[in-house]
Amino acid sequence: MASVNLGCWVQSYSIVNQASRSKSFPLPRSFQFNPLKNLSSSTPRTRSFTSLPTISAVLTKEDTVKEEEQDPQKPSFDFKSYMVQKASIVNQALESAVLLRDPVKIHEAMRYSLLAGGKRVRPALCLAACELFGGQESMAMPAACAVEMIHTMSLIHDDLPCMDNDDLRRGKPTNHKVFGEDIAVLAGDALLAFAFEHIAVSTVGVTPGRTVRAIGELAKSVGTEGLVAGQVVDINSEGLTDVGLDHLEFIHVHKTAALLEAAVVLGAILGGGCDEDVERLRKFARYVGLLFQVVDDILDVTKSSKELGKTAGKDLVADKVTFPKLMGIEKSREFAEKLKSDALELLQGFDPDKAAPLIALANYIAYRQN
Repeated sequence: MASVNLGCWVQSYSIVNQASRSKSFPLPRSFQFNPLKNLSSSTPRTRSFTSLPTISAVLTKEDTVKEEEQDPQKPSFDFKSYMVQKASIVNQALESAVLLRDPVKIHEAMRYSLLAGGKRVRPALCLAACELFGGQESMAMPAACAVEMIHTMSLIHDDLPCMDNDDLRRGKPTNHKVFGEDIAVLAGDALLAFAFEHIAVSTVGVTPGRTVRAIGELAKSVGTEGLVAGQVVDINSEGLTDVGLDHLEFIHVHKTAALLEAAVVLGAILGGGCDEDVERLRKFARYVGLLFQVVDDILDVTKSSKELGKTAGKDLVADKVTFPKLMGIEKSREFAEKLKSDALELLQGFDPDKAAPLIALANYIAYRQN
């Protein structure tokens, strides 16, 4: 895998610097921070979080987390139990939301992908952000489910022959392989539409103004300021030889990070966070969202299809530009560490116990193995 000399671009490259962006791909969102500002070719500087519970997140194939030793007087946060509990309640909520009814085939297709498993990271982020501000889990559950419905839609459509043409997702045949391309397209469309209906109809204990604001945020994350923008630029970039890091960053800030950002921001809004705190959580989520993609790119070239539960090496086959392709594996890992550190720094000042799930989730995303 080719590697580049970071010294040539570290000073000018910025995840937020609109002036450095290609005029062909303007970034519609305003970024005011730079995760690579102090990145060098040496080992990244680690940060101390004395006011927060430190969780060294190394998620193994058995989905367990190794935690650093902490003050024996202070119980450590049990991330595994937290994720199992959240995934279970989210799965129950999704099961109840999308029932098997007429027309049966379309609902079977929706449920096939929606209930196929997964770690439910996005819903967990949404619920954790809500609870950070004192909100109840029930207040954000419809939004958490809606984010997962939209994420599932994106996976169904991403796997289609006209997109990535993939045969495997979460260890099972992709939706179009089971139900056909026509039903797969419609299943994704139905999940997208129902996501917004579900928030509007099922959200309780929240003012109408906050609910409407949350719906607007979610819509923006999916359209031409979010996921769709990233997908289009990604498609148009296949086979190009002059794609730079700012171009690649644009793709993944939109294609991957936007929906993760929406999950966190929706939770913060519905939980009652003030505007300033919502924006802090937005920045945290952008770092985490891009981190998710950097790690995904690394796993795609270092893990097998069996380990990932999806087709490995497909980006290489499709001649897609990835972080390892531009930076090399080690520099990509260094970049991931920088993104994680900057994300965690934004959580300082919040209640340590309430912030613990978000800290653990950021660590999990950084060190996940599939």
